[in-house]
Amino acid sequence: MTWEDFLSSQGATVEDLNTTGFAPHWQSDALQTGFIAALTDLGMIRVSGEDAPSFLHNQLSNDVEHLSAAELRRAAYCTPKGRMLASFIYWKDGQDIFLQLSKSIQATVQKRLQMFVLRAKAKLHDINAEYVVLGLGGAAAPAALQEWFPELPARPDQKLSNEYGSLLRVADANNAPRYQWIAPVEIAKQAWPKLSTQLRAVNTSAWRVTEIQAGIAIVIASTQEKFVPQMINFELIGGVNFKKGCYPGQEIVARSQYLGKLKRRMAIALVHATDVVAGTEVFHSDDVSQPCGMIVNAEQHQEGSSLALIEMKLADQESGQLTLGSATGATIELQALPYEITDITQ
Repeated sequence: MTWEDFLSSQGATVEDLNTTGFAPHWQSDALQTGFIAALTDLGMIRVSGEDAPSFLHNQLSNDVEHLSAAELRRAAYCTPKGRMLASFIYWKDGQDIFLQLSKSIQATVQKRLQMFVLRAKAKLHDINAEYVVLGLGGAAAPAALQEWFPELPARPDQKLSNEYGSLLRVADANNAPRYQWIAPVEIAKQAWPKLSTQLRAVNTSAWRVTEIQAGIAIVIASTQEKFVPQMINFELIGGVNFKKGCYPGQEIVARSQYLGKLKRRMAIALVHATDVVAGTEVFHSDDVSQPCGMIVNAEQHQEGSSLALIEMKLADQESGQLTLGSATGATIELQALPYEITDITQ
């Protein structure tokens, strides 16, 4: 039985990489109390070989060579012009490096990375048939996990592994910890029934809501090459190391950081509409002739509204009215980020 077949047996449907079929998260307090989601929209690449760390170190915006087995990091993969082709979470397991990204862009990104392996002793493997990603969060999540992980990562950006897979602690949301369990398929099928009695099973979109609440952007197909990392606050969440060596786009990313104050940043927003799509332009009442920003990620959050990440001019975040798609579009209300916006270099 495939993972998709198993989820179907649990009452879910996997379509367009998303798992649906569970009650919408806004019909309960699951995101606060405790939830589990099958993150079928995320893909994984395993990079093996003795040159894997050095190869990736030369391709990504963060340090890979000094990555420990107990941590996870974020990184951008950029064009030579500094525009993001992908956003990664990555971690080390044994001698291998695991990369996680939006499954919608995995094939093209993996192919592009493969082009630059050249003589390096590194191989890239699609491992989506071997492992699944479970997202767990809310107040009850730590206790629910302890049958498989008696010790839990103590803080965000920590990771541990055992015979059941790897447990990654990612940024908190709703004043509660969040975890990704990278589980072998058979282990996940055994664990899901018990976990879903302790935690409420939710759709994939619910996890993405918590990512937005945490101020974490993910690059998808419709937003590739739209943003320099700082435009979506990527260096603020540990995704850029300004002290490491060269990588594609490094000069542009460094220049954006050091030459003057950054003029564009990402904000969290409540959009009074549903079906809000990444890549949609945002307009400001002071100048309705041209867009001031763009939707980075968005998910329906309440019956008639969505939560979104918006990349836009900092000046337009201070006052005025924001609307979606046009001057007469749905209204947008900015919300507080869970971290401070600074221009301090690392």
